[in-house]
Amino acid sequence: MKIDLSTLTIKKAHDHFVKKDFSVRELCDAYLDVIKTRDTSVHAFLEIFSDLDEQIARAQALIDSGKSGLLAGIPFAVKDNILIKGKKASASSKILENYTATYDSTVASKLLEGGVVFLGRTNMDEFAMGSSTETSAYGVTRNPLDETRVPGGSSGGSAASVAMQGALVALGSDTAGSVRQPASFCGCVGLKTTYGSVSRHGLIAMGSSLDQIGPITKNVSDAEIVFNAIKGQDSFDSTSVPDAKYVQMSARKVLGGQKPIVGVPRHLLELEGIDESVRKNFLDAIDRLKKLGYEIKDIKLPHVEYSLPTYYILMPGEVSSNLARFDGMRFGFYEDGKNLLEDYKKSRGLGFGKEVRRRILVGTYVLSSGYYDAFYNKAQSVRALIIQDFNEAFKVVDVIITPTTPTPAFKIGEKIKDPVQMYVADIFTVPANIAGIPALSVPSGTTNVDGVELPLGLQIMSAMCCEDLLFLVGKDFLNEDSA
Repeated sequence: MKIDLSTLTIKKAHDHFVKKDFSVRELCDAYLDVIKTRDTSVHAFLEIFSDLDEQIARAQALIDSGKSGLLAGIPFAVKDNILIKGKKASASSKILENYTATYDSTVASKLLEGGVVFLGRTNMDEFAMGSSTETSAYGVTRNPLDETRVPGGSSGGSAASVAMQGALVALGSDTAGSVRQPASFCGCVGLKTTYGSVSRHGLIAMGSSLDQIGPITKNVSDAEIVFNAIKGQDSFDSTSVPDAKYVQMSARKVLGGQKPIVGVPRHLLELEGIDESVRKNFLDAIDRLKKLGYEIKDIKLPHVEYSLPTYYILMPGEVSSNLARFDGMRFGFYEDGKNLLEDYKKSRGLGFGKEVRRRILVGTYVLSSGYYDAFYNKAQSVRALIIQDFNEAFKVVDVIITPTTPTPAFKIGEKIKDPVQMYVADIFTVPANIAGIPALSVPSGTTNVDGVELPLGLQIMSAMCCEDLLFLVGKDFLNEDSA
């Protein structure tokens, strides 16, 4: 049968496998044909893996045994900072250009056990620092819906791979919106998971108190399937959430047949830099939820407007610490100097890109003696207030909605020379990372810009360990039948 990639979901693909309508090989070849045709200009992938034949044979054998789960044979793309043993993982940086992973990340291990096929690794902003996938050491990724525009970042390659039908699912990492923002720009679904719900073991760290691995998919049901496959406590990650916590929180998700109460922080719409089309689309989304029978309640999140400056103190501090290990001595790029100090300077100066160097310098400054209390400790205090805002809000509402991004996808080169403007792209997404709560971006409509229909996203947030509420509201909003 002819495979229609545009309408394919995980469940549909699984059913076709079981009925023998097509094989894993035929499905993977269909995606590889698209990659061959489109990726020369989109540049979503850095590499197509050389062991596809082995992966495909293993997945097909699992399906033929009759013991396979939903993910067996499903073609995945994986962000270049998630380790798969024997595969390169460069975090799209020159300093890790030839690094080959010596072990599987916990997420990769779980998915490989389930029989997924990893097609290849995707481009990203260097060390996940960026909102446009323009800071990669290996070139810019373009938005498949309009190749003059960015796909978002830092997981732009992952989002672009799904949007161009180059993979059914992609894995990304989200530190300030790096799954949700590119998903919104590319018209996909993006899930930022509860902090600690998915193991970070084998994820090249950017901000350890903020990073989370999450899926980019075509619908909410697929995001839910992948989340259930990769979540769980992990002995390799001391910050991972005990499975019992999800069982405990599930009692709060039983709403007695009633729909969740939706909180709307309208005051955030008054922040600078929000496109009028985004405001209108968000108000239309509220009307849609009302028509679906949801109670809408206006709420205040008094300290959330300080999320961006708080993040850009906390994150660089963690970056400065995490990236200290990349010194040219132990692994990665090395440039010879006249002495040891010059070895460090040359290796890090030439190995790291401009945005990474900028954040290391800022982070070293805010952590330095005399400035730690004035900046880093104060940011931690504001973080506690932001968490308190969400805790108070979730006492009266079940989910909170905002736009995912303040603008639709912007032009390549438009903001790369103005870091502050680039940082503003995270204005709605970063609070969830600071608070550690889960958030889901779903397509909410389009806006016409220069004759092109560009997608916009709606962000849905819930209390920690309440992803089920996100899936419930997201499916309802998209009128999704879970097929």
